[in-house]
Amino acid sequence: MHFNSPEWFLLIPAVLFVGWFWKRLRIFSPLRLILVLLAAFTLADPRVVLKDDSLDLWVLLDRSDSTEDLVDLGLPEWERLLEKSKPSRRDRMILLDYAAEIVEHGKDGATFTGSRKLTRTELALSHVSALAEPDRPSRVLLFTDGFSTEPLIEAAARLETQGIPLDFRLIRDETLDDYRVSRIELPERVQAGEPYLLAVTVRGSLDGKVPLVIRRAGQTLIETEVDLTNGVGRAEFTDRIPVGGSFEYEAEVQPETDAHPGNNRAARWIEITGGPRVLVVTNYQDDPIVDVLSAQDFTVDVETDSQNLKPGRLSGARAVIFNNVPAHEVPQDFLDSLDFFVREQAGGFLMVGGKHSFGSGGYFQSSIDPLLPVSMELKSEHRKLAVALAVVLDRSGSMSVGVAGGKTKMDLANSGAANAIDLLGPMDHVTVFAVDSAPHTIIPLTQIKNDKVKLMGRVRKVQSQGGGIFVYEGLKAAWDELKKANVGTRHVILFSDAADSEEPGDYKRLLAAMKKEGATVSVIALGTKADPDAKLLEDIAKRGDGRIFFSDRAVDIPKIFAQETVTIARSAFVEEPVGAQPSGRWAEVSPKMLPWLKEVGGYNLSYAREDASTSLLTTDEYVAPLVAHARRGLGRTAAVSFPLGGEFSNQSRDWEGYGDFVQTLTRWLMGLELPPGIGLRHKLDGTRLTLDLLYDPELWADKLASRPPTIRLLETGAGEAAYEVPWRRIEPGHFSVSRDLDEGSVIRGAVQVASHAIPFGPLTVGSSVEWAFDPERLEELRVASLQTGGRELLDLSEAWLRPPHDHELGLRMWLSLALLVLMVSEALLTRTGWKLPIPAMPTFRREVTEKPAKEKKAKPVKPNIPRQPEPKAAAKPEPEKESSERRSRYQRAKGRK
Repeated sequence: MHFNSPEWFLLIPAVLFVGWFWKRLRIFSPLRLILVLLAAFTLADPRVVLKDDSLDLWVLLDRSDSTEDLVDLGLPEWERLLEKSKPSRRDRMILLDYAAEIVEHGKDGATFTGSRKLTRTELALSHVSALAEPDRPSRVLLFTDGFSTEPLIEAAARLETQGIPLDFRLIRDETLDDYRVSRIELPERVQAGEPYLLAVTVRGSLDGKVPLVIRRAGQTLIETEVDLTNGVGRAEFTDRIPVGGSFEYEAEVQPETDAHPGNNRAARWIEITGGPRVLVVTNYQDDPIVDVLSAQDFTVDVETDSQNLKPGRLSGARAVIFNNVPAHEVPQDFLDSLDFFVREQAGGFLMVGGKHSFGSGGYFQSSIDPLLPVSMELKSEHRKLAVALAVVLDRSGSMSVGVAGGKTKMDLANSGAANAIDLLGPMDHVTVFAVDSAPHTIIPLTQIKNDKVKLMGRVRKVQSQGGGIFVYEGLKAAWDELKKANVGTRHVILFSDAADSEEPGDYKRLLAAMKKEGATVSVIALGTKADPDAKLLEDIAKRGDGRIFFSDRAVDIPKIFAQETVTIARSAFVEEPVGAQPSGRWAEVSPKMLPWLKEVGGYNLSYAREDASTSLLTTDEYVAPLVAHARRGLGRTAAVSFPLGGEFSNQSRDWEGYGDFVQTLTRWLMGLELPPGIGLRHKLDGTRLTLDLLYDPELWADKLASRPPTIRLLETGAGEAAYEVPWRRIEPGHFSVSRDLDEGSVIRGAVQVASHAIPFGPLTVGSSVEWAFDPERLEELRVASLQTGGRELLDLSEAWLRPPHDHELGLRMWLSLALLVLMVSEALLTRTGWKLPIPAMPTFRREVTEKPAKEKKAKPVKPNIPRQPEPKAAAKPEPEKESSERRSRYQRAKGRK
């Protein structure tokens, strides 16, 4: 027994000392003396150390792809051996299956049904450390191939603290024909034009030459061979990139035979920096905006082929400018990435007007529509021309496949067609056909009028009927109806599966006839450009003077329908010159006033949003915004509704304030420079991302105390919604956070400190992390096992070795209960005056023995002569009786007092 707080024993002499001087406290009465001793004993917290004679054995079974079916094959024998060697009934064995997630063995059925893409050993060990009972000894037995996809440092430290040893049993046999890309070594960040080293490490079971391919941004750079010696080969290359942005390198080995092709490929990103950079996406080879910014020492990244845009191009950029680029030419993932770039990474975005911009360019209801300071929804009273729209829907068998939300592809296509009808005006016409092996009329050519809801309801009832789609038949039926419409614009939207578009027939002659009559055709293709019928659909859109949209995400179909409909039905580019007048709100951008131009050659009709500021307006009946700007999150956006290049830009390019206007607006979009004394460091280890925010406490402590830093992450493939991760404060000047990511995802993020943002990414989580088989992971497992007192277990009969575990039993609760009972008893006795029946102690009184009386001599007997009786005298009380009466009276008198 030992005491956690022995200092409380000093209470005993203190209380006895007080009781010696204050007799009325009766401290020395037996019951109160026991209370004092018991109270001191309780406060001292006595604890009894007990030896445990039981064990909880946590058996973790690696169910990841890399272990294949080895666990299923060996588990029956392992269970039999472990049960046979269990020392007693008090011992318990708990089996857990794990891979990317963890579940109790048998809970999900006979086989593991969770994700097998990762080996999250750290998660499994943390799960055990959380569930292990502190009062029972525990031990972990891990059946695994030894290649975790996340570091084990933190989990090993927790197990060591809890006294839980980690044993492991390796279950993966070495294969003789496995080759893999073990590592790609790249610097995280270099300057534009700076050369750097790219190194690829390849591992294999056999020595020899292995083919290796290096790609950058999807384009093949090098095809070579790596010579493996002792199972390891290394290839080194140099490269340089003259422009800024983030670029992905991919390395792939291509052996003739390979047991595990899943680990043949690896990827890494590199960031190319070059100071504050502006990305200009333009359709003009000699864009005047680029000339102005370059002359002002801006680092300008120009992209004339918008199909090459990737989210990685945003890395290092401070602002993005779209100059008359249609939405259908910009990859959807790049458009989606702009929202996070502006709101969270404090970037800037500018859209410049033209016939392929704003609503005319198909940006209405796109992912960047909410970013703009202007609304592109054209009011019906401002429509100049009526539109006749024909929608041809694929209702083949592939459209019955279910997608997210319990809907089918057909349901989403119907929603897209309904969206198209909803965006038309009362004077427009619409016709809808559902096509499989023949066209079926859903809505004949009908003027919208006030029947929009009714027409939308009919479209939503289209059902998939099986078979394929006969493209020619659908286009011919649509054109036969559109011929009846006497309107200025006639357009067909063909929705078809890129993998199942049949019977094109003589579509070329049909499209030529439609084009001659002024009709156009656009295609919404469900699938990718790699699908079998993608080329046919692309050719239809090209010959029909329309647009082609590819999407392998069915949920995007309604949005694409809306974009295409607005492009046709609500094209609102005013081609006549119009006067311009300033509003005085330019001071919000720059204190320097501009000599505004008096007239523009044309503009995109739009309406300023409520939270936007308008610096320049038209003088026509619409009083529409020509220059508008707003803040979005941490970033800024602007809209210049008149052209700054190409057609209809003569007035603006002749404007003397053109250059000052462009460079001032661009500088405003780029935002504030990050002050010194703070920086961000990131590291990706397997699937674990670690971020470290380092700052100078003297410069930043007060700012961060009033407004702590926040971090927002956007992980593609995980719902594509930004989320916040809490920081851990390691020490003054250092915040850190770790996050487990999904395999194959691309992560971007931003740290907000005060009113500034530090962007980072994109970072790619290796797509073959599970198959990496990095020897360092196996060594890390051995180190973690030794750290916790475990070992590599070859004989399962030794699995039940009990670790040193002394269980402490606290007595304070029981003593407190006893103390409470005695206190209540003592109070009861004091109030009632009742005394405990304490047996009397034996008394040792001195006994008084009477001496025997002396014998008197016998007197001679006189003769008995009768006498005369004498008169009786008054009787005197006996002495003893008299004394007793006196004491009685004294006691009565004393009682009366």
